[in-house]
Amino acid sequence: MMNVLIGTVAATALTVGLVFAIDQTAAQPDVHVSYSTGECVKVVNYTDETFACESLPTKFNHVWVQ
Repeated sequence: MMNVLIGTVAATALTVGLVFAIDQTAAQPDVHVSYSTGECVKVVNYTDETFACESLPTKFNHVWVQ
C-alpha cells in the first residue's frame, strides 16, 4: 500500500513539474532574427511584458527569418 502512495505522489509531482515547464516555455517571447544579417527583426510578446529588439529578455525563443 505504501508503494502505491509513493508512486502516486511521485507521478503527481512529475506532472506538476511538466505542466509548469510547458507554461514557462510557452510564455517566452519569440525573437525573430534575420538569417542574412543576424540582427533582431521583431519580438512577438505573449504576456503583458513588452520586449523589443532594443530590450531583449534574458530567455526567449529564437526564430530565424529571411
